[in-house]
Amino acid sequence: MLEVKNLSKHFAGLKAVNDVSFHIDKGEILGLIGPNGAGKTTIFNMITKVYPLTSGEIHFNGKRIDDLKLPSDVCKAGVGRTFQLVKPFGGMSVMQNVMVGAFNTTRNTAKAKEKSLESMERVDIINLKDQLAKSLTTVDRKKLEVARALASDPLLLLLDEVMAGLNPSEVEAMLPLIRKLRDDGVTIFVIEHIMAVIMNISDRIIVLHHGEKLAEGTPEEVTKNEKVIEAYLGGGH
Repeated sequence: MLEVKNLSKHFAGLKAVNDVSFHIDKGEILGLIGPNGAGKTTIFNMITKVYPLTSGEIHFNGKRIDDLKLPSDVCKAGVGRTFQLVKPFGGMSVMQNVMVGAFNTTRNTAKAKEKSLESMERVDIINLKDQLAKSLTTVDRKKLEVARALASDPLLLLLDEVMAGLNPSEVEAMLPLIRKLRDDGVTIFVIEHIMAVIMNISDRIIVLHHGEKLAEGTPEEVTKNEKVIEAYLGGGH
């Protein structure tokens, strides 16, 4: 579904991402992990056109998308995303926030409302549809962020640390939600720092370190990789 070839992003002399290649198959959950500053969110930002590429190519469903002009163009092509820092429109209702995502694919208000209701139902916040977004708890703001992305009808959904800031019981409740999205036909690319989460939900995992791909494989293969252990824990371990 997604193929990334020799992706690089340089900020002046800093090589935030350097010559990274990978693919995502339809229907899988691909995890992306690495220490802080490894380049994970930078990769998300390049895929979704927040940042221009320094070099490389990005193909989605057989079409090149790195030459699209705007993030909204990538979204229309079928790639949705959430952001690490959740910033809803606080003075708008939950439904109105989700409708913002729906309006990326339709200009019909009735259809946008229908899509937003469906998306809120999928992430279990339908009971909050009339509340102001600024009144939501952290976990419900995270769900709102996912619902808004889902309302844009993504084939591929990029989740950037959707579990960050949640307590263990909230994290546990989010896991089946992500699996169900995949079961419903949404392919998922996820960044997560909570190792128990990423190992639990991912079919494959890519490890970044200093902007380069350090390892790739199943969760079991990655956890046994000596280079990965050294990058996370240091050679003494």
